Amino acid sequence: MGPDVSTTPAIPPGATAGPAKAESKAAVFFRRLFSTIILWSVVLWTIFSPNHRITDWVFLALMLGLAWQGLREFYDLVEKRGLVCFRTWGIASGLTLMLSTFLYFTGIIPHAHGDLPAKANDFEVTVIVVFVLGLCLRRFFDTKIHDGIAAISTTLFGLFYVPWLLNFIAKITFLPGIDGRFYVLYFIVVTKFSDLGAYVTGSLIGRHKMIPRISPGKTWEGFAGAIAISTCSSVLLAHFLGPKLQGMTLTHALILGIVLSIAAVIGDLIESLFKREAGVKDSGQIFPGIGGILDLLDSLLFSAPLMYLYLRHILVH
Repeated sequence: MGPDVSTTPAIPPGATAGPAKAESKAAVFFRRLFSTIILWSVVLWTIFSPNHRITDWVFLALMLGLAWQGLREFYDLVEKRGLVCFRTWGIASGLTLMLSTFLYFTGIIPHAHGDLPAKANDFEVTVIVVFVLGLCLRRFFDTKIHDGIAAISTTLFGLFYVPWLLNFIAKITFLPGIDGRFYVLYFIVVTKFSDLGAYVTGSLIGRHKMIPRISPGKTWEGFAGAIAISTCSSVLLAHFLGPKLQGMTLTHALILGIVLSIAAVIGDLIESLFKREAGVKDSGQIFPGIGGILDLLDSLLFSAPLMYLYLRHILVH
């Protein structure tokens, strides 16, 4: 057999082969889905493992790692936007906030029986007050930053946007009166099925743009699909997990499916707004198909506090 002769025209010296073919939306989505499943499986493993002495600390380390990297990415977006922040002070305070909640809920910081979760929330407020006062003092002694309002505002918002919202996952996990592990599983699945519903519905029948100046790919049809799929997953989980979701009824499942899916879409849009203003596609490049930690957490950051508040004030008596 003779030599293999290609029929493709040769590229002239000095010429380029042109841009690589872009990945399809489906390929990108399934890479994102695979990365998401792997990452949140690790989180759930640390919660459900029977060896609590070890896994509680692994869970803490994982949550601190997410908060640390998430804050770094947020402050990167701030600086790419041309604004200023006190990065080190914000990250240190955010990690302290999450650590204090963990230590209180796990009983390492002593407290009287029945004090939770009110005392843990009070302790968290104390950390925030010290953070704000320290932030102002930090500004007094800084001679390089001339826009103090912007520096204080962006640093403070970063604290609330990433570690404070993320901290509600720990609060759900350790909330007295229920097995919070199953509610963490529940709200992660319901929230992520909102992403799945939005993608599938938007890809198939999406025609009407939702907010194109923020996220050109999102449609009202996709938004409706997010609510529908998320609510269906909520009802199915409530049925199959049964008594493990203490207090859950069909009515609660319907309400939470709608509420969590709307919160997930809003969280996604908020992060899209931040990235668009900073001129970047992803908040980072850590996970294949996802981007950064904020790209992983965006929808969960808004659904976690709503899940906690619903548990605290409606389902848990």
